Amino acid sequence: MAVRDDLMAAGRGDRTTVRRSEHAGLDLPERDPVAVLEQQNTTRLADLVPVRMGRMLQSPFTFYRGSAAVMAHDLTTAKVTGTTVVCCGDAHVSNFGLFASPERTLLFDLNDFDEAAIAPWEWDLKRLTTSVVLAARDRGLTEDAAQQAVLRAAHGYRTTLAQLMDLTALERFYFRVSADDVTDAAGAVAGRRVVTKAATKAAQRTSEQLLDKITVMERGGVRHITTAPPVLVPLTEPGQRDLAQEALRRYRSTAREDVIVLLEKFTFTDVALRVVGVGSVGTRCFIALLVGPADEPLFVQAKQALPSTLETHGRVRQPPVPGTSADAAPCQGRRVVAYQRVLQAHSDPLLGWVTGLRMRDGVTTDFYFRQFRDMKGGLDLARLTAEQLTAYGVLCARLLARAHSQSLGAFRITGYLADSGRFDEAIGRWSVAYADVVEQDFERLERATACGRVPVERGV
Repeated sequence: MAVRDDLMAAGRGDRTTVRRSEHAGLDLPERDPVAVLEQQNTTRLADLVPVRMGRMLQSPFTFYRGSAAVMAHDLTTAKVTGTTVVCCGDAHVSNFGLFASPERTLLFDLNDFDEAAIAPWEWDLKRLTTSVVLAARDRGLTEDAAQQAVLRAAHGYRTTLAQLMDLTALERFYFRVSADDVTDAAGAVAGRRVVTKAATKAAQRTSEQLLDKITVMERGGVRHITTAPPVLVPLTEPGQRDLAQEALRRYRSTAREDVIVLLEKFTFTDVALRVVGVGSVGTRCFIALLVGPADEPLFVQAKQALPSTLETHGRVRQPPVPGTSADAAPCQGRRVVAYQRVLQAHSDPLLGWVTGLRMRDGVTTDFYFRQFRDMKGGLDLARLTAEQLTAYGVLCARLLARAHSQSLGAFRITGYLADSGRFDEAIGRWSVAYADVVEQDFERLERATACGRVPVERGV
């Protein structure tokens, strides 16, 4: 109890350093958002860079989804209290979704951890609340509706964190949100229909369903992944397949013991490059088809793990990942896996990683592994009303609070925020102002593609 009280008292003291109302101020550093994206593109597969730019240019909201590095750079001059937690790093509203628990129950939680790192808690919350504003504008809602939605989200984070910090550490650890909770939050018949449709679709996204969609049975009774370039490209060269099998062998050594025994029953069949997401386009992302003793399929995804933008562009020096020694070489795949397990109430049991895998083009990089498309899905935000989108934003904020509550610094955050709405209003004003900046950055990228500075391929 003394630790909790001391931390909360320290949080109250932080108000003398940074008043809660000061979080409204938007003070940007010197910046060229297109240059930030261009620098990132140097680490991507060159032929997929135009696809990445094309996906980002669908709307200001999709631009925002792919520009976590730009925002991390911008946040370096934002007001912070100095308290850090395990952050998601990319907690926008489209990075929350449905997935299956080990017990095969549909849950709703954060579902993207490529940028997860230790960082100021305010950064995660601002990433979320700005996305609420942009999603509302993308939906065509009024500016008043967008502002109300962001205020409610900030309030939901603050009050939920306070409630969680009144629980025991174990109660916070086990707190989760199911698909039924999402349905209740949506309210009204139309909202429940949206959630029910998303949950039904997610439940159908299994390895069996994917098998019929992206594979063919060839002569000799062997299944292979089909070709649909540039989104899906099987790796057919012997050296590429050998590398994939080596990666799978190394991955097994980092998986849980029960998963190691499970994977021993499966045989590698095929592997393909698979383009996913918006910001991740151009990273090395592969799916491997494994087949079990009764010809049952299992798709495993290997995704390149680059250093978090919170470190590279936010310039937050990272401590060793929990469970590693201070002098151990950093492994980005292990970072993603470790912090996913911290931030999610239940995580994919097939998580694992590989360190320093040398690719055929000479690049040496880290990967993390997970089951691909295991009952995963999300809500169609375009179908939500203003009231439903507001409720969805609050739900995401509550889950972000749950994620942050796993860090000891959450007590200090609660002491700082208390029961005042001044912080909610400040975050609301900042988020609206930064959403305006995102829209301007979107236009700058459009101009950069129009003049040929940045390559673009649309509709992929």
